Amino acid sequence: MMERLILLHISPEHFVLKPYFATIHCEPNWAWRKRKAPMPNYDLFYVWSGHGEMNLNGKRYALRPHSCFLFRAGDVNDATHRSDHPLVLTYIHFDLAEPATQIPAPYRVIKDFITLETLLSRYVKLFLTQAYGAEVEAKLILKQAMIHLLREEQENETAQSDGKRKLDEAILEVANYVSVHPGFPHNVEHLAMRVNMSPKYFSQRFKEKMGQTLRSYIVESRIRRAEHLLHFTGMSVTETAYALGYNDMHFFSRQFKQYTGRNPSEIR
Repeated sequence: MMERLILLHISPEHFVLKPYFATIHCEPNWAWRKRKAPMPNYDLFYVWSGHGEMNLNGKRYALRPHSCFLFRAGDVNDATHRSDHPLVLTYIHFDLAEPATQIPAPYRVIKDFITLETLLSRYVKLFLTQAYGAEVEAKLILKQAMIHLLREEQENETAQSDGKRKLDEAILEVANYVSVHPGFPHNVEHLAMRVNMSPKYFSQRFKEKMGQTLRSYIVESRIRRAEHLLHFTGMSVTETAYALGYNDMHFFSRQFKQYTGRNPSEIR
């Protein structure tokens, strides 16, 4: 079996140019009809302006400025656009002389679009002007474009990882705040406000991170503190309940037994 090379390590010479490339201003009635046969090679497809919709292998994507696809052999797709916002796009077909791994993802919205647009413009211009060394430079441009896509993916993954870490830290900060102040009248609105999240999103992320709902965590924190107070401070059951925000002794006792399996008077 032929060994697959990592795309980043493939020489530009292994990029096989195809005579199918252009930058086009689509007519208002433009549509990319589904092919009778799947995509035969790679196709780098970039939207400069306009709006529409792409159906790639049964999944729909919005077409908008800076949308970028890398179609692969075997892909099945079709697309339409809005006649009042027609697409301006560039497509470049190519192949690889050897199979490769770590190919850029099929879809992304380009952040550093100026760099990619410069590469695409240069590629098309090389062949329109029949520039000296066009094929050699075009292969270098394709390699650069692939590196650019891979770099953006890596940066996005790093940013997502950093964002998740900061989000986890925010959730843990709230959990610690609740644990340190179990007697406060906590509610999801105030706690979500501490970390600048909507109550719904905060509740979802809290449960994902802590493995239990916010309400369950608040009650558990109160019962843990109640056990400590009853064990070590000499406070009565009534004093302990009031200290933790309970005005109903029966309700306090019921929750205490639910979480500990014992009545608070047994601990006292």
